[in-house]
Amino acid sequence: MKFAVVVFPGSNCDRDMYHAVKDVLGEEAELVWYENSNLSNYDGILLPGGFSYGDYLRSGAVAATSNVMEQVKEHASLGKPVLGVCNGFQVLTESGLLPGALMRNKNLSFMCHQEELVVKNNETIFTSSYSTGEIIRFPIAHGEGNYYCDEETLAELKNNNQIVFTYKNNPNGSVSDIAGIVNKQGNVLGMMPHPERAMEKLLGSDDGLKLFQSLINKVKAVV
Repeated sequence: MKFAVVVFPGSNCDRDMYHAVKDVLGEEAELVWYENSNLSNYDGILLPGGFSYGDYLRSGAVAATSNVMEQVKEHASLGKPVLGVCNGFQVLTESGLLPGALMRNKNLSFMCHQEELVVKNNETIFTSSYSTGEIIRFPIAHGEGNYYCDEETLAELKNNNQIVFTYKNNPNGSVSDIAGIVNKQGNVLGMMPHPERAMEKLLGSDDGLKLFQSLINKVKAVV
């Protein structure tokens, strides 16, 4: 499986994502500069965390308008997987690939620590190796991770089983404890916690392994 790790000006988790896929899992991965407008040769697209364009205007707002995002949208429309983590999640909401928005944390401070998550939906291509209700540990590192959507959108997310991860102890004020959601088709996942930083026990948790292994196994089964 071949992954593209899209790099925007200000990305700072791209090497973590690349290391997770290339070095830990042994899959093909390339760092793709945001001006690249051809993602057709990749099986999966990864949007890493960081501060794209310095979080100017709003986190992810400028990156969402870049040319490469048209290719990401095309990739997603074909049913291919897209994973956006932290700033990548913000880019996905700003670009309209996922509903809702990410606001300032409820304490108005940057937060960086391990958090326990609950797997709410293990029937996606990203979560099939987990069990429903499984408690996992991923680090968070964000100042604007407070997920918000209106009541109508929240009801739709729940009805369509689009809420994939929730916080066990909500650190940032996200509505309904939401930590990660998928689109209706289930091939675009956005989440604030960092699975790529939870790939090795040496770093405090290897619970992120199952996420990437789920994705790789599903895509290879189809191919």
